[in-house]
This record gives sequence, structure tokens and C-alpha cells, in this order.
Amino acid sequence: MSHYRLNRRELCLALAAAPLALGLRGTTGAAGLARAFGLRYMLASSMYGTLKLEKILPEVRKTGADSVDLWPRPHGDQREQMDQMGHERFRELLRRHSVRLGATTRYDLGPLRLEDEMRLLQQFGGSLLVSGSVGPRGASGAELKQAVHRFAEQMKPHAAAAEEAGVRIGIENHGHALICSPDSLRWFAEAARSPNLGIALAPYHLPQDERLLAKLIEDLGPKLVHFYAWQYGRGCQTKLPKSEELEQMPGRGKLDFRPLLAALGKIA
Repeated sequence: MSHYRLNRRELCLALAAAPLALGLRGTTGAAGLARAFGLRYMLASSMYGTLKLEKILPEVRKTGADSVDLWPRPHGDQREQMDQMGHERFRELLRRHSVRLGATTRYDLGPLRLEDEMRLLQQFGGSLLVSGSVGPRGASGAELKQAVHRFAEQMKPHAAAAEEAGVRIGIENHGHALICSPDSLRWFAEAARSPNLGIALAPYHLPQDERLLAKLIEDLGPKLVHFYAWQYGRGCQTKLPKSEELEQMPGRGKLDFRPLLAALGKIA
């Protein structure tokens, strides 16, 4: 397969023109357009370490996003900052910069203790709450499938609470967690019947194979509620020169995002 590597500017322009981006399939000469759809961007506060919200929120619109996803420690501390400054102060900052609170990411709470956070999101008009999975690690085959189904069963009352609050729960595939492999993602998508419970798909934690990822996106279909445009990069855990750390971003590392965009267009 022949690859054309998009630089960051080209990728941003392509994403802004979604129908054109979806026509780029990742193989030379394949030019058919996927069904047009609109990409909605959300900026993750974890990208800024522990930088203050007063510094981050003015940057949101500059990225093409209109909403922010607040992360707590250890990946950031903006969710804690929100509580520390007071929610009315935070509302004022959002209004000042024309930004919405779109989501919060709460791995610290785990997926079974999200009800209070759902109510907070509801008050701010947020729509997504991301967390991880719980269950045995290292399982495979039939044992893994059974564990995934048990987890989906555990999530039923929490999905019902999310429906009542008007938010969706996205379970992220995280390395070494119960939900981490392509098979576990597919099994969870099959077992999680509630429309308010789905998958927050993180390519970073999966094989860096655009064909596999594109097929997985199509298989997940409407159960995919959030997509992280991050690829694997060593700079996530090790301090490296900035140019190497930025290889996690689309258009900078080795992963070709065009087939992934095409797959997203098919399920939109």
C-alpha cells in the first residue's frame, strides 16, 4: 500500500472540509467520497498538563473546537480546578470565551460511581462522561467475552441514570484494562444495549494499523460515542524533544488517519 503523509496544516484543512477528507482512503487511486458528515471537535484539557483553566479556555476556539473535556489528576488537574474556583466562576469563564463544557473524563471515579458527575454535567449542558472498564485483566477468548458481558450487565443501572440525566457514558479502551483489545470492544458494543452507553475509542492503545482501526470503527457503528484523534507516541510517558512528543498528533506520526476518517463517515 502506498501512503501519502499529510502534514498538520493539510490535515486540519481536510478535517474542516469533511466531505473531501472522507474521500481520501489511504490507497493510491481510491477517490470515492464517503457520506458527508460534520466533525465536532472537543479539546481535552489533559493536553495542557496542569496549566490553569484561565489559560486553556481562550485556546479552545483557536483549535476549531467549541467545547472542552476536563480531566482530573494524574493526566491533568482541570477538573479539580473547576471545583476549587467554584462552579459559578467556571460558568463565567466559559461564557467569556464562548466555550461549552462538553465532557469530563473520570477514570479516578471508575465507571460504577458516576452518578454525581452525571448531574453536574447535566447542569452545565454537557453530553459525555468518559471512564474506564472494570474486570479481570489478562483474560482472553471465552473467559474475556464472559467478563465483558458481566461488565455490560453491571453498567445497566448506570446507563439508565445517564439516560435520565441526558448524558452518555463512553468506556475507553485502555491498555491492560478489561476493555482493551479489538475483540473486547466489539463484544462490549454488542452487549451494551443502552443508547446512553458506548465506546470512547482511543487508537493510541490499539495496534497502529489503519486497516484494522478503520474496520473496527465500522464494526462499532453507533456504539462509538467519542473518537480520540491521538496515535501512539513515546512522548506520552517519557520526556522527549517537543517534535517527537507531537508525533502523537494526526499527520505527525506514522498512522494514516484518512482510512479512519472514511470509516467515521460511513457510520455517521
